[in-house]
Amino acid sequence: MPKNLVIVESPAKAKTIEKFLGNDFLVTSCFGHIRDLDKKNNGVDIKNNFEPNYIIPDEKKKVVSDLKKYVKKAEMVWLASDEDREGEAIAWHLKEVLKLKKDKTKRIVFNEITEKAIKKAIENPRDIDENLFEAQQARRILDRLVGFELSPVLWEKVKPSLSAGRVQSVAVRLVVEREREIDSFESESKFRVTAHFLTELENGKLVKAELNTRFSTEKEATEFLEKCKLAEFTIDSVEKKPVKKFPTPPFTTSTLQQEASRKLRFSLVKTMLVAQKLYEAGEITYMRTDSVNLSELAINAAKNEIVEMFGEKYSQPRKYQTKSKNAQEAHEAIRPTYLNKQTISGSSDEKALYELIWKRTMASQMAEAETEKTIVKIKMNNDSNYFLATGEVIIFDGFLKLYIESSDDESDEKEEILPPLKKNQKLFLNEAYAIERYTRPPARYTEATLVKKLEELGIGRPSTYAPTISTIQKRGYVDKEERPGKERKYVHLHLKKNHISKKIETETYGADKGKLFPTDIALLVNDFLTKYFPNILDFTFTAKVEDELDEIANGKVNWANMLKKFYIPFHKNVEETTENSERVSSEKILGFDKNGKQVSVRIAKYGPVVQLKNLQNEKEKPVFASLKKGQKLETITLDEALSLFDLPREVGIFENEKMTVAIGKFGPYIKHQSKFYSIPKNYDPLTITENEAISVIELKRTSDSQKIVKIFAEDENIQILNGRWGVYLKVGKENYKIPKSVEKPENLTFDEVKQIISQPVTKKKK
Repeated sequence: MPKNLVIVESPAKAKTIEKFLGNDFLVTSCFGHIRDLDKKNNGVDIKNNFEPNYIIPDEKKKVVSDLKKYVKKAEMVWLASDEDREGEAIAWHLKEVLKLKKDKTKRIVFNEITEKAIKKAIENPRDIDENLFEAQQARRILDRLVGFELSPVLWEKVKPSLSAGRVQSVAVRLVVEREREIDSFESESKFRVTAHFLTELENGKLVKAELNTRFSTEKEATEFLEKCKLAEFTIDSVEKKPVKKFPTPPFTTSTLQQEASRKLRFSLVKTMLVAQKLYEAGEITYMRTDSVNLSELAINAAKNEIVEMFGEKYSQPRKYQTKSKNAQEAHEAIRPTYLNKQTISGSSDEKALYELIWKRTMASQMAEAETEKTIVKIKMNNDSNYFLATGEVIIFDGFLKLYIESSDDESDEKEEILPPLKKNQKLFLNEAYAIERYTRPPARYTEATLVKKLEELGIGRPSTYAPTISTIQKRGYVDKEERPGKERKYVHLHLKKNHISKKIETETYGADKGKLFPTDIALLVNDFLTKYFPNILDFTFTAKVEDELDEIANGKVNWANMLKKFYIPFHKNVEETTENSERVSSEKILGFDKNGKQVSVRIAKYGPVVQLKNLQNEKEKPVFASLKKGQKLETITLDEALSLFDLPREVGIFENEKMTVAIGKFGPYIKHQSKFYSIPKNYDPLTITENEAISVIELKRTSDSQKIVKIFAEDENIQILNGRWGVYLKVGKENYKIPKSVEKPENLTFDEVKQIISQPVTKKKK
């Protein structure tokens, strides 16, 4: 056994670090946290100054047992968990559980997993930062108290099995409020006029311009186009101004999540998992940080690389200042460990994220781009309105040679390049368009834009963004999904050769992909919490709690005092709400059908439903129908609700059997010959036709037939199938692996299959 034992958080990190240390060091992993609060009595002794009761979970007992054996044989133990609050807490718990003596324990931290960084850390050990640990402990206890005390209130007053949380409930509130903004938004239409001018009547160069105003009615737009027929167009002014574009700072956790979402379509959780792998393999610096700072070493390395690749004029070393007043999670931005390494080996996801980080880091140290923006004002001789043409020419590309940041605004338009133009120059109208355009509601949040908003409000920290967004989805408050748009008509007027033509065209609007939608239960819970626990859902209050946790980490505030100050009024609020508040009813009465039966909507066990009830005859059982995807309790109309009772409906005959369409627990489906076929998103269960239903069934059958490798005549329940991870054996509802030694599974005999089934199955423990 080597003299030195190094304990890190993950096995992957252990392997990388072990390469850099000599034979005197054994590097092992604790697999993250080894202790957590007991679930009994909240795991907190509130009366005893919030004393936590920590336990070792069953799945960590063997890890702890192995670590104790290593500690006994080691002369020195090095605690090398991550350098943020969670990492400090892991180190503290290791010290307590393993009963480590102070003179035989050293705490080391590093921002990157390189030989130089590891050896520097070994040369500069420190003690465990008690303040940083206490900040993590306070946050953990606070979140436990909020969750454990609020959730039972929701079970009693709203619906069983619900949960609430200090940060998650605020995130849900943001999504709910945005959805209500969209629901209440009234779109207005106006006519946008654009024109194409020529510098010469014959073979002139094109100049595209837009009118400085928009018209409210088709009549006004038509009258303006009539004027254009007779107008003379002259350039009133040409304004040229130099514009410098500066690169964005290197990545923080938040900006990496946003840009990976926009450019690579990664979810927040995926971004962090891939970044974790890159960090543990020694490819990038620590991935949980709100600092934009780069070390002198990194700035110099970037300069050398930029000069070698693009030349001296492209280099512009910069030091960025972190705007966050409480940036404390790490010392540096996320950057490649070695800036002369443009690509890495690994999975396609790892390569893509690494390339993004490399380009962003390098671009931050490159010269600004120089452009010339031209604004041309075009006047008419018979109207006070004027056209504006804008163009941009890149004089020097600078950092744009390597990297352009993406935008969340889908309406971004590229600047045109204008031909040489001068004041008083005459232009000739080639054609003009007046197109009806509708105002758009605020955009729904994506995972990345929700993180951006939380960060702006000062809620959450780098380590909490991804878990928060993941939690609100797992707990059924928010769905990340794709919604088809709706169609609407718009007017398109076209002036060409002194003739105005009119077309009515169709556009799809409101289509959403990868956006966050609140569920009906989220709306109910949000309203209840906002009414009875305004502090918990108040953005300023939640941000203030984060600031207080930072003050604990800086040694300015006592953690128990902070908890006491929060808990006493909070607990009183819980007791008063439990005693005095009414149970929330999700039922909403919409009206009556033609037979006088009451139509209402409410949340049932498996989701929102419409109910048809005969108030005159209590013995008659109510009839229920599930809401379609996209329909909401708050906004569904009486007609929309009544149409749902058209289901189940027969859509036709196929193979001499009826096809019935209905909506079930898992969405709309077709029932045929006692089998069920899910209806794809592009079909509406209320309007799907006989031919469309047949195509859905046939497509599923084709897909299933390609899945089947072999069925045994001796027992049709035994099948060899093609699965996502290869060929496998299915017996009834049980799945069995086919041994790797079997080269051609399709040639297996019935007896050979029975032998595979008879072998004992060893299942891995989670």
